[in-house]
Amino acid sequence: MKRRATALLALAAAVFAAARAYESRYPLLGYLRAAAEASLVGGLADWFAVTALFRRPLGLPIPHTAIVATQKDRIGRILGNFVQKHFLSQDVIAARLRGIGPSARAARWLSDPENGRRIARQVAAGLAKTLEAAPDEGLQGALQDVLAARVKATRVAPSLGKLLSLLLADNRHHELLHAAVRLAARAVHDNRDFIRQQVKTESPWWVPGVVDDKIYQRIVAAIERLPDDIEANRDHPLRTGFDAAVRDFVDRLQHSPEVIARAEAVKEEWLADASVSELSARLGEAMRNAVVRYAGRAEGAEPGPLERGIAAFGAALAANDRLLAETDDLLIDVTVSILEQNRQEVGDLIAQTVAGWDPEATSKRIELAVGRDLQFVRINGTLVGGLVGLAIYAATRWWR
Repeated sequence: MKRRATALLALAAAVFAAARAYESRYPLLGYLRAAAEASLVGGLADWFAVTALFRRPLGLPIPHTAIVATQKDRIGRILGNFVQKHFLSQDVIAARLRGIGPSARAARWLSDPENGRRIARQVAAGLAKTLEAAPDEGLQGALQDVLAARVKATRVAPSLGKLLSLLLADNRHHELLHAAVRLAARAVHDNRDFIRQQVKTESPWWVPGVVDDKIYQRIVAAIERLPDDIEANRDHPLRTGFDAAVRDFVDRLQHSPEVIARAEAVKEEWLADASVSELSARLGEAMRNAVVRYAGRAEGAEPGPLERGIAAFGAALAANDRLLAETDDLLIDVTVSILEQNRQEVGDLIAQTVAGWDPEATSKRIELAVGRDLQFVRINGTLVGGLVGLAIYAATRWWR
């Protein structure tokens, strides 16, 4: 581009010389000479301006030349402040991130089975190496500490009471009552002969056998009818009694200091038992073996639970627009907050980096970045200067 701009300037000089030489013989060449002369002036002026940005024209110590080399520190500070103010502002970053939709992109990426396989393989391989390097005693101790800490932090009785209260909310405990009563009725039906014999054995000697049979038949019939009676009658005494007992038990689990203290004592006894250490050892060995096996699976193996879980999570996230929007809001808030706190450091980094450059190297780097466009300035100056010179010359000639 430099050669092109210089060649155009040389062409203007040649035209000027030729027109000047023959203008006395051919007066109309005055127009061409004026245009070429103005082109020379415009081209030389723009050459000086462009060159003065990066170096001293012709090596002459002219003031306010080689601007990039002599003012690079100030340029670095200006550039850092410009980036800090206009590129790292909250509005710009938030608008850009919202336009990108990072959560949707991440969800689509995770939903790809191949990406899920890659993540699962990396996680399993890293975890397997860690577990293989860890001593058995250390792993067992860590698991035991985690298990004990978690159990100690959880109050058994209130937690069990909350779980049972969920069953009471939908009257699911009635299903347990129905099942127990049906089981009892089935047991009576399957042991009719034994019951009949027991009634006969326990009955006084003076009671006739026919009375024993009546008692037996009534007992069996009443028990066998009991499941249907309970299901048909919502106010059946057995149902209401069972319901009251269960609700009282749940209430005592959640609010009775005695029951809570007794459950905590049982928990402490269980934690002090040797079975906890044995359980921790078995869990540690099982976890180690499972992770090592998972990490050593062949490339073409069927997707494992971790891979399927990652892909399923990505698919579920991608299908939930509300969750995607909430996740984007969270990511944007965190990112904007971090940039707001550290954007001064970004501006300082740019300023310090430019300040550390060699002046000559800085000029070359910036000239390589924008120099091509600046050569168009020289070309345009040469062409526009010629047109302006031609217009002025023609105007003065016509004015006469």
